[in-house]
Amino acid sequence: MTGIDYTTPGPLTDLSSVPPAALAGVPADADGISRLASSLIVHPHETSGLDLPEARFADNQLRHADQIVAAILRLDDAPLHVPREATRRAVGTCRHFTVLTVALLRWRGIPARARCGFATYFRPGLGLDHWVVEHLRDGRWIRTDAQLAGDASSTVLPHPEDLDDGLFLTGGEAWTAWREGRIDAATFGVGGTDNFGPAEIQGNAVRDLAALNKVEMLPWDEWGRMDAAYKGETGADYDELMDRVAAVTAGDDPQEVTDLYAAADLRVPEALLH
Repeated sequence: MTGIDYTTPGPLTDLSSVPPAALAGVPADADGISRLASSLIVHPHETSGLDLPEARFADNQLRHADQIVAAILRLDDAPLHVPREATRRAVGTCRHFTVLTVALLRWRGIPARARCGFATYFRPGLGLDHWVVEHLRDGRWIRTDAQLAGDASSTVLPHPEDLDDGLFLTGGEAWTAWREGRIDAATFGVGGTDNFGPAEIQGNAVRDLAALNKVEMLPWDEWGRMDAAYKGETGADYDELMDRVAAVTAGDDPQEVTDLYAAADLRVPEALLH
């Protein structure tokens, strides 16, 4: 992993400002940490009937892990290993479950990273916009759905702590699969919207490259030529750039990952990191 140290925080996963007492009981093992987020965060789709104040939903705009923790502690100042009722959890998307988990794994010195792509297990026949965690164990990157791990009531899939191959495709994996005719891009996109197709796959491929560089952006953050792609204003050259992104993120060579991320169309602008 020369060039990228996944045991240390990136700009969005630094927990140094979190009170030590809040972290004292966090498990030391990856599986234990992966089960925490589901008792600290509630997805907006799961808030029906909770009668939460509208202001609470602003938490899903938080980019930084320490901000997510602060939102959790404002509602309940118990240490993070103590489960909360759904009404006392911070509101966040799949990305927030993932980023908090990655931050805690790195805080414990466990190599971890976020992956942006599409889950095939929420609705049959669809690949829906989603984020998962990868942590390194015995030389293998294990994919975990931090939104579902630890949620005993979930019936979506039996083993969210170690996803089988094909259940989740990174943006790059989905792009390659579409280019090779193995998936229909019209079935890959954002659930509950009309945003499906190749441009949605391209967007997540770029976000995944950033995440491999320890920059885990919000699902709706846009930079480079993303907006143009969504509007259908890019062409063959951008498709070829996405081919390169897909190849590099699949190859997992740290030097290639960092070198490609330096491209103007792919690097997250500093202004978006605040």
